[in-house]
Amino acid sequence: MNALVLIDLQNDFLPGGAALVPHANAVIPLANQLQGAFKLVVAIQEWHPANHVSFAAVHSGRKPGETIQLKKLTQRLWPAHCVQNTRGAELAAGLMLKRINKVFRKGMDVEIDTYSAFFDAGVDHLTGLHSYLKEKNVTDLYLLGLATDGCVKATALDALSLGFSTILIEDACRGFNLQPEDSTRAIEEMKGAGVTVIHSRDLLEIPKRG
Repeated sequence: MNALVLIDLQNDFLPGGAALVPHANAVIPLANQLQGAFKLVVAIQEWHPANHVSFAAVHSGRKPGETIQLKKLTQRLWPAHCVQNTRGAELAAGLMLKRINKVFRKGMDVEIDTYSAFFDAGVDHLTGLHSYLKEKNVTDLYLLGLATDGCVKATALDALSLGFSTILIEDACRGFNLQPEDSTRAIEEMKGAGVTVIHSRDLLEIPKRG
């Protein structure tokens, strides 16, 4: 069984959002097209409390882009984004929702960040995605979304560690690229770990996968 995972396609990462991923709006039409190639589609949604530890504003004198140490983990600080029950946290206005079977939220623990769609940075809190996919007998995961050099990479690496055959749809992802080659390096890291990298045309030319 195959599944398509839509990662963090939310207003705050799109133009006008609090944590813009450059060119992120180009992902939405592809995400809509690709949903039709799968019988099982899940979406991942960041859902932060207003005082989340990853927000620079929570730390006096700190700015977005800086890093600090929290519980022996390195934490990059971000603008406040995807705050629960705000428009910024909503799934993208242009995203087709009727084919999405289930939405999994992450980043709800105020004290720790969550990049992976499976569990937080300390691997303490599960989102429920893993058990859901196992219940559905999913073996192959196809990933797209935001950001290549952040949550997409973390999700891909964790998917591999959990035993899924993991496929990245490269042209349906965009990265922050805080450093110019961050996305390129992230893709190479994923490839090196065992992720298969394809393009959307490889899926759109074949029948629905299931």
